[in-house]
Amino acid sequence: MSPRKSILLLGLAAVVAAVAFAVWGPKVLTLRKMTGLVATEAPQQFGPQKEKRNPVIRMDEERIALAKIEQIKVGPATMATRLSVPAVIAPDANQVAHVSVKLSGTVAELRKNIGDEVKKGEILGALESREVADAKSEYMAARLSNDLQQDLTTRDKAAWGSKAIPEQQYIRSRNAASQTAMRLDIARQKLFALGVDESEIVAIPQAPEGTLRLQNVRAPISGRVVERKVDLGTAVGRDNLETELFVIVDLSRVWVEMAVNSSDLPTVREGQSVAVSVRGGSVGTGKIIFVSPLLDKDTRAARVVATLNNPDRLWRPGSFVTAAITVDSRPVAVAVPAVAVQSVNGRNVVFVRTAEGFEKRDVVLGLRDDGMVEVTSGLAAGETIASSNTFPLKAELSKPGVEE
Repeated sequence: MSPRKSILLLGLAAVVAAVAFAVWGPKVLTLRKMTGLVATEAPQQFGPQKEKRNPVIRMDEERIALAKIEQIKVGPATMATRLSVPAVIAPDANQVAHVSVKLSGTVAELRKNIGDEVKKGEILGALESREVADAKSEYMAARLSNDLQQDLTTRDKAAWGSKAIPEQQYIRSRNAASQTAMRLDIARQKLFALGVDESEIVAIPQAPEGTLRLQNVRAPISGRVVERKVDLGTAVGRDNLETELFVIVDLSRVWVEMAVNSSDLPTVREGQSVAVSVRGGSVGTGKIIFVSPLLDKDTRAARVVATLNNPDRLWRPGSFVTAAITVDSRPVAVAVPAVAVQSVNGRNVVFVRTAEGFEKRDVVLGLRDDGMVEVTSGLAAGETIASSNTFPLKAELSKPGVEE
């Protein structure tokens, strides 16, 4: 082959090789990289990476005070699991007294009216009754007879001791004294049955004659008169007449009547704590004293009763309330007031106090209980946060002066 032809063939081969590399070279290189036959270069870095910081809202103590932002140091707490049920306030059945008459007569005096506060033993009114007049007269006669006989027996005993009278006479005198004493006691018991107390019985001999036919009506408990069923001159007593004069209720303690579904009953027990609340109103804590073993045939719910102290008379019988029964409780490492948590871009955040102001901190929440919420991550015990009036801090996040 001539040299000229050899040069032409070599040039043609170079052209074919160049075209083949242009077409197949990148694919082969990619395949080799995928199979690990070619080392890949690390991405080029153009400087140190800047660590991302939470936004900080700069505020000094003066601005914090002007914004009325309260702060607390967070820590552990006990969170409860509660069962909420509808309930109604009712009078404590042990704190209700129906004042009834035990004799026939007419209402001669009324000292208390509906709404009045009364003390135990205080006079509510008076009845005029022939029955009580007869009983008092009988008592006075029995007392006089007994006093005379007791004096006679004392003298007979002294005379028998000095042999002035025979023993038989003294024995008869002693038996008579026992009988008069028994009749006096019977007369006293009759007055007790009619509602006359001991102090009134003692005062009967010295009482004016016109008062013997009057019988005072006293309050059996302290409380408030919620009903007065008679007026002056009303005939009361037997023969289908009105027997109830007053109804007194002591509201220093009330009942919370709940209806608990049968499916929830296994978690409810006597002695459990109950948080009682009314919309926009008071909050109190009671204790379950009764869980009915019976279910209502219509609702399939059981009656549950809790007792609730009511010293300020804020809980009115008949009010509808919400009762939250504490069925379980456990300690948590960090808990914050629910009002301290804000929602920013769909995330729950709190504002942590720093030297410059407040730092926005994303948190993960857990249990909620009575205005508190558990923080499972994002916050450590001992840190100080803004606990109230945090809306101004949330608004500050949208301003350009907030550091990122």
